[in-house]
Amino acid sequence: MSETTRSGFSENSIAALAYITFIPAILFLILPRYNKSSYVRFHAWQSILLNIVAFVVSVVLSLLAEPALRHGAYFLLGLTRVMWGVWFGLWIALNGRRFKILFIGSLAQRTAE
Repeated sequence: MSETTRSGFSENSIAALAYITFIPAILFLILPRYNKSSYVRFHAWQSILLNIVAFVVSVVLSLLAEPALRHGAYFLLGLTRVMWGVWFGLWIALNGRRFKILFIGSLAQRTAE
């Protein structure tokens, strides 16, 4: 995956940029110079799906945390931070590999093809 695109960035770099937020991932799916690579499409779709799951989990944990905070339990907020830490760790770990996240990776693979 070390092939360099016309923009001067390698496919690994483009795939990694897709994990910053869902916005570059969507752009990489739209722009013809990037959406021709199945590697970039896979990571863009996986990033979008991961962001959707992270948003839903964050909302659910926030809703659960509100009553728990009244009773002094801060563990749910810590769990939210751990979740975002895992997301960031996945972003770092994916440098140059097609790592499939449980459930999300298979869906991203089918969508990218």
